[in-house]
Amino acid sequence: MKPRPTAAFADHFSAHAGLYQKHRPRYPVALFHWLAVVAPGTALAWDAGTGNGQVATGLVTRFSRVHATDASPQQIAEALRHARIEYRVATYETALADHSVQLVTVGQALHWFDLTAFCREARRVLQPGGVLAAFAYQHSAITAEIDAVVRHHHDVTLGPYWPPEREHVVDGYRSLALPIDELVAPPFEMHEDWSLASFLGYLRSWSATQRYLAQRGDEAILRFERDLTAAWGAAPRRSVRWPLVVRAGEIR
Repeated sequence: MKPRPTAAFADHFSAHAGLYQKHRPRYPVALFHWLAVVAPGTALAWDAGTGNGQVATGLVTRFSRVHATDASPQQIAEALRHARIEYRVATYETALADHSVQLVTVGQALHWFDLTAFCREARRVLQPGGVLAAFAYQHSAITAEIDAVVRHHHDVTLGPYWPPEREHVVDGYRSLALPIDELVAPPFEMHEDWSLASFLGYLRSWSATQRYLAQRGDEAILRFERDLTAAWGAAPRRSVRWPLVVRAGEIR
C-alpha cells in the first residue's frame, strides 16, 4: 500500500477529539526510559502526530523539551498541557533548527503519514545518531470471552468501516519501509485498570465506530455494547492490556 500523499491529510479524529483524549490508554513509562537511553541525548524530542499529547507528556519525563505537532487543530486544542511541551498545528513542517533533535516519535499515527515528507523532515531535524521511533497497538486482551466479543465486533461489524491504512497497524508496520538501522526493542505493553464504562468509551473512540455511527446509526453498536456488558460480568474493574509494536533506529 502506498503512503497517503501529504495534500490528502486523513483526518479521522478531529470530530471526536474530546472522546479520544478522555478514553485512550496511556503508554508505559518503560517505553520512554528506553527511548531516552537509545537516543544520543535528551535535550529535545519531536513528537509527530501527537494527537492529544499522550506521547509528548511521556517524553517530557525524560527529555528537557518536547516539540509536538498534529495536523488537527481540534486534537491540539484537547492536548495535555505542560510547560516544557510546545504544541503546534502542522503536518510535517516543524520550524525546528537543522540537526537539533535527538529523538523523533510517532505513536499510533505513522500509518496516516506521507512517509517521504515525514522522513525528509525527520532527517533534517535529527542530529547525527538521532533515533526515529514509531509504535502502535491493536487488539486489547482482557479475558477470552470478552476478547472474542470485541474481536468479532472489530472484524465483522466494523470491518468495512476501518480506513485501509489500518492494515499497517495489523501487520506491525512491517509493510512500511522505514529508512532506519533498526534496533531490537524489548517487549512493551500498555496497561489500564478500567471500568466497563471506560472500556466502552475507548471502543467508541475508534475511528471505525464513529464512521459506522455516522452512516448506519447506533442499533448495532448498542447491541454489541449489551453483549460486551454481559461478557464483562459483575467485576467493577478489569485489567486491560495492549501489546506494543515498536520500530526504532538511527535514521539513514
